[in-house]
Amino acid sequence: MTTAPAANDAGVGRRRFVAPTRGQVDPRCFDHPLFADFQGFEALMRSADWPGIDALNALLPVQGKCFVTQDDALLDDGLHYEQRIAQGRIATRAQNWHDLFNALVWARHPAIKRALNAQQCWHIAVMGPSQRNRAQAALTQFDETGVIVRLRDAGLLAAWDRHDWSSLFNTTAWQRGDIAVSAVIGHALLEQALLPGRLQVGKAVVVLAEEDARSVTAVAGAIAHGIVLDDPSELRPLPLAGIPGWHAAQDATFFQQRDYFRPLRDGRCYPPPLSCCRS
Repeated sequence: MTTAPAANDAGVGRRRFVAPTRGQVDPRCFDHPLFADFQGFEALMRSADWPGIDALNALLPVQGKCFVTQDDALLDDGLHYEQRIAQGRIATRAQNWHDLFNALVWARHPAIKRALNAQQCWHIAVMGPSQRNRAQAALTQFDETGVIVRLRDAGLLAAWDRHDWSSLFNTTAWQRGDIAVSAVIGHALLEQALLPGRLQVGKAVVVLAEEDARSVTAVAGAIAHGIVLDDPSELRPLPLAGIPGWHAAQDATFFQQRDYFRPLRDGRCYPPPLSCCRS
């Protein structure tokens, strides 16, 4: 197994992450709660051999889409990656953790991925394939590092609003389900979790809801209708290692790491959560 020291990943993309090879990954990393949403796909993650494109399409069927090998012949079509997806082809690199996790998210949360793709294509049509606006940056951040957080206790928002991390990560609140990670969307988070101990920050969309499934449905609809992800500043940072049980060293000293559990920046404010009405 390849190990790495804990690192502050608050700025994912600040330096390029190099994933370990398949043989270097300790399968125990997949026991982490970050992977809980994908346990039905354990063989694809834990087996000694990489799944091929045919296996991905057989085991991860996505209606109207198929995974295709990203090679020079594919890229010669001159299309933007998102435009190709809109045509039904998800470009996938061989023996690549990042793209494997992307495929898993497509299989697990197709409505979210379809909504993200549709919005990206709309902006590409407006901006052109070589220009990017802030909405596209927000969509990409959520696609790479996004999590959906379901809240039953709206009072926890006040703690989150002021970056009162000790209150937000109150063990009792998480244990009784007042707050939970309903879904992990960011496939870059999954890739970096191959090296245990990294201090990752998810970019969260928050939903007031009673059930996890309803919160995921609400986010898919909000993305599809352009209600959320118009700007990266809408996304709430969630230091994932602070969630009770998500990191081995959650003592008082751990939560004093201000380069990870960052104080609120002057002028920073967050939008209200989405709301799911009870049926």
